[in-house]
Amino acid sequence: MNLNSTSNLQSLPDETFQGLKGLTLTLQLAAVFLLATLAYGADSSKPQTHWVGSWAASQQLVEPSNSLAPADIHDATLRQIVHLSIGGSQIRLRLSNRFGMAELHLTSVHVARPVATNSEKIMPGIGAAVTFSGSPDVTIPPAADYVSDPISLPVAALSDLTITLHTDTPPAEQTGHPGSRATSYFVHGDLVSALELPNAKTVEHWYFIAGVDVAAPADAASVVVLGDSITDGHGVTTNGNDRWTDVLASTLSHAKANLSVLNQGIGGNHLLTDGLGPNALSRFDHDVIAQPGVRYLIILEGINDIGLLARKDQVSLAEHETQVRRMIGAYEQFIARAHTHGMKVIGATMTPFMGSDYYHPGPVNEADREAVNTWIRTPGHFDAIIDFDKIVRDPAHPDRFLAVFDGGDHLHPSVAGYAAMGEAVPLSFFVPGLARQAATCFKRGDFVCEFLFRWWRLSQSACVCYSERRSPCSRKKRTPPRSATWK
Repeated sequence: MNLNSTSNLQSLPDETFQGLKGLTLTLQLAAVFLLATLAYGADSSKPQTHWVGSWAASQQLVEPSNSLAPADIHDATLRQIVHLSIGGSQIRLRLSNRFGMAELHLTSVHVARPVATNSEKIMPGIGAAVTFSGSPDVTIPPAADYVSDPISLPVAALSDLTITLHTDTPPAEQTGHPGSRATSYFVHGDLVSALELPNAKTVEHWYFIAGVDVAAPADAASVVVLGDSITDGHGVTTNGNDRWTDVLASTLSHAKANLSVLNQGIGGNHLLTDGLGPNALSRFDHDVIAQPGVRYLIILEGINDIGLLARKDQVSLAEHETQVRRMIGAYEQFIARAHTHGMKVIGATMTPFMGSDYYHPGPVNEADREAVNTWIRTPGHFDAIIDFDKIVRDPAHPDRFLAVFDGGDHLHPSVAGYAAMGEAVPLSFFVPGLARQAATCFKRGDFVCEFLFRWWRLSQSACVCYSERRSPCSRKKRTPPRSATWK
């Protein structure tokens, strides 16, 4: 029956006619409601991508010994290379003048892919000019950071990115990250898009670059690591990207976890007092809370507080007890503030340092370290625990590094020690179900360089040793990690 036909409707009895009119109105209203619901659902659906930090470096006032000379930085092109942890369809830069007392004017900025990690040369045809509110130049006020416009340059996970800046006359107080463990290049003139920089001078520091964000899938997130020189990678290979956080980023990438690792370590950093950079509590908002896409926080801080207390002069036991209490209070602050922002917080125990040529620790310092580590290990404080102390210490002398993991100064790990630390971070906290397979690999003793759970989205029983497929890895089997405590 055609309900829109007036003649057909008028031929029906009155009560039937009224009923059909009501049914027609109901159907029309239902259709309108359905269309509105579909439209609302489309408008309110989650975005397919969002910004997530892929690389970061904690900023500090660069000390004079690591600053660029005024003559070198005036009208200069500065080319720096960073190692990304996850990829994305677009990128954006975060630049910093946080410690400058005057404006930082950058006349041009360019990004590209390097020919090699240890080269100032960039690949032809794979680069882009960077803009800020549509302008190629930017003036960053004192104590401020700036975020660039989105840049249409797709990047892959674990790839390198070359960032080139041109400065005219930057502030005398340079903002940067001295512990880059990577080579940077500088020449006079504006050569930001040049394929190479002939006769460039070199340094092993970063300046004015604070982070690289990527447009990543909606389920991507980041793991921020707050730490000192052990996280910053003191003693690693220049341009080698072999910090323990690099090892963790590689493992997460191969496990398809879609998680970046942001290294916010500063050499000489303290929990409670300023050292070569701001103390960890004071930089927490900048280095953790302000990072885009953070889901997890790992904290490895405190050994410098313990070492510095009695480095030159002996202090009373009461002062040692007070410092331990204050350090625990700092950890509690981190946990509370991170939880407020929906983060899971992972505590890492402090590694041994007996025999350190720098701190000359004694039994009282060791007692402080053990007291804080005991608190970290105690259930109910952190959401998860990584017992780095047990991983790298000598079982026969637990206040010292195992010889193979000792970097030589008895304070920092060796490259092998950093690898052991990165490999020992269980993945179960980040990707459910993977840690059980890791434990199987460890027990079998066939863990060599790093494990890879291939096709874990389809089968979580396919555990293989990734070193079988990677030539730089040693064939010699390593001792399985001895710690992994997760709630």
